[in-house]
Amino acid sequence: MSDKSQSEQQQQQETKVESAEEQVLDAAEQVEVPDEDFEAELDPESLQQEVTALRAEVQIEREKALRVAAEAENVRRRAAQEVEKARNFALEKFAGELLAVIDNLERALQTIDREDSAQANLAEGIEMTHKGFIQTIEKFGLEVVNPEGQPFNPQQHEAMGMQENADLPPNTVMHVMQKGYLLNGRLLRPAMVMVSRAAN
Repeated sequence: MSDKSQSEQQQQQETKVESAEEQVLDAAEQVEVPDEDFEAELDPESLQQEVTALRAEVQIEREKALRVAAEAENVRRRAAQEVEKARNFALEKFAGELLAVIDNLERALQTIDREDSAQANLAEGIEMTHKGFIQTIEKFGLEVVNPEGQPFNPQQHEAMGMQENADLPPNTVMHVMQKGYLLNGRLLRPAMVMVSRAAN
């Protein structure tokens, strides 16, 4: 091997060593030496305070999420109630219109002479129609208020008058002049009644 190539190899090795030394120095400069602030961050008391603060923030966020969920549930419930009210109102109006038809059928049944065979057949047809109407409206939550013989209830009955009656207790419905109706438990029309009172 010639001196020249040995010298070149030695020079290359020195260059490599110098390059490696420079890299080590650069890396050493980049490594941050822990300072006092870092050591303060590792202090157990400050870490505990930070954990407590983070837990408080988590609790606040959890409460916010619960409030949002509760508000969403309230909105859903209110919307369902509004839909139900709208449905009931539409049904109430429709049922109110049907009551006049039912009243007319009942009046027709009261005026028919059942002794006459022609009228008896007519009465049978009217009774079937009346029964069909009642069954249909009952499917939609409409119920008949026919309180004859029951105590007078001002929330469901409208007193058209009072009569003395020794056979019945005072404030008893003696006669129903017009039936009342409830729709889903709410009064649609009060029953028009005659009420008993004690004899003087």
